[in-house]
Amino acid sequence: MTLFLVTVEHTWRRSLQVRVVTLTLVVSSLLVAVFAYVVAYRSSTILLNRAEQTVTAQMESGRRFTGEQLAVFGKAYEPNVQGTMQDIVAYLGGGDAQEPSSGLVVVRADAVELTSVQSRAVKDENLREVLGTDITTAVGDGAEATAIRSADLGAGRAKYLVKGAPVRTKFGQVELYYIEPLTTQDSAATQIRTTVLATGATLVLLLGLLAALVTRLVVRPVRVAARTAQRLSAGLLDQRMAVTGEDDLALLAASFNQMAANLQRQIIRLEDMSRLQRRFTSDVSHELRTPLTTVRMAADLIFAERDRFPADVSRTAEILQTELDRFESLLTDLLEISRYDAGFAMLDAEPTDLVPLVHRAVEPLRGLAERCGADLRVEVPATPVIADVDPRRVERILRNLVGNAVEHAEHRPVDVRLVSDGVAVAVAVRDRGVGLKPGEEKLVFNRFWRADPSRARQTGGTGLGLSISIEDARLHGGWLEAWGAPGQGAQFRLTLPVRAGDRLTASPLRLVPEDAELPAVLPPAQPRAITQAPAEVPR
Repeated sequence: MTLFLVTVEHTWRRSLQVRVVTLTLVVSSLLVAVFAYVVAYRSSTILLNRAEQTVTAQMESGRRFTGEQLAVFGKAYEPNVQGTMQDIVAYLGGGDAQEPSSGLVVVRADAVELTSVQSRAVKDENLREVLGTDITTAVGDGAEATAIRSADLGAGRAKYLVKGAPVRTKFGQVELYYIEPLTTQDSAATQIRTTVLATGATLVLLLGLLAALVTRLVVRPVRVAARTAQRLSAGLLDQRMAVTGEDDLALLAASFNQMAANLQRQIIRLEDMSRLQRRFTSDVSHELRTPLTTVRMAADLIFAERDRFPADVSRTAEILQTELDRFESLLTDLLEISRYDAGFAMLDAEPTDLVPLVHRAVEPLRGLAERCGADLRVEVPATPVIADVDPRRVERILRNLVGNAVEHAEHRPVDVRLVSDGVAVAVAVRDRGVGLKPGEEKLVFNRFWRADPSRARQTGGTGLGLSISIEDARLHGGWLEAWGAPGQGAQFRLTLPVRAGDRLTASPLRLVPEDAELPAVLPPAQPRAITQAPAEVPR
């Protein structure tokens, strides 16, 4: 049953045709049911009204005839009273008194010993059941009464229309009752209901079939368009829809094909431009290596002999050496970015102890931390933390994070923490400088982006460090995330799986520092923390 329900739900959600046909059948069934009820009710009402009118007319005629026949008698015990009453019943009953489908006439007189006289043999108990105490009491009180009874009067159980009325005579009141069978009316009403239901069911089926055909005509091109769009999204840019006719669906197919052709041209153009751009960046970076090496050799020679030159020449040699270092770093970063853009970056993962790796990344930056007045503090476990990583790339990530933290520390401490839970390993770099404004967490990983371009820098970075770092993190299957708040500093968290190829579900370190002061309700339009990995959401 569960599998059946799941299959039905899946079909309902996936098939527009099934939904349209089902809704058509349900709505048309409701309309037909209401129509059938109204028709059957009205038919039954009309037939019953006609039967009542007929019985009422017979009652008026019977009352006059009975009154005329009994008007000659002054006493109830006269010899001919009972015989006259039998003649009245025989006359009013009419036709064959033994025919089950004919009406039944009953005349009752309390003053006469014979309390009931009828036109055919009927048991007294059945007659009392049909008349009922409510009708006999009402007629006995001098009023007319009408009711519908279900009883067996010798022809099987059936419905009867019972109408009673009093007749005034000189010797008292005589009760006259007409019992008319409703067999013909019931049969006619049943036939009408059956005809209406059969016609309605046929109409519903025809409407369902028509809805299925019409929906198929509309849904089939849409399904073809969906399959063609899926092929286009998979990279098969030459896929097109077949155009048949000149109607709206043909116009849709032609418009879709035109859109696909334009999209193909634009994608090919962008791919060519991107390929040329990547090739240009790579070629320029490689071509600059040769003259840079020559200039580097000459600059190193001049820098080594700077003490023998005048002060201004010596200072120029130092500036030249610094700018060459920055230029070489920029070329290295451009080459790395070009590898990522071309999809040629490879991960050389190996089991590595991250404790000494963190120290190797931090120690070269202690001199910079002293110049910036920042206390560089490292917190690592006492035992080895082994993970399958590329040591060169992870060390580069940590150098970029620690260098940025020292640059923006504002003479305050910078903390580096390493934590592992056996499944994932995380390194958090926390500074307490100016921090990040709302929304800047989304921009720090963009290429060549700087929070404050007018700010004096100590290291002369290229603006590509964090962009390369997040690509290195993604290459490991990890996360690189940022948090920041104005006046409270920032924290960057690197989370990597312990085993290469594992999927991360959580990080052993919080992204928001414990000492951060956050408002009670965080505005949804200004998030303080973002996730830079597109596939997973960290805890």
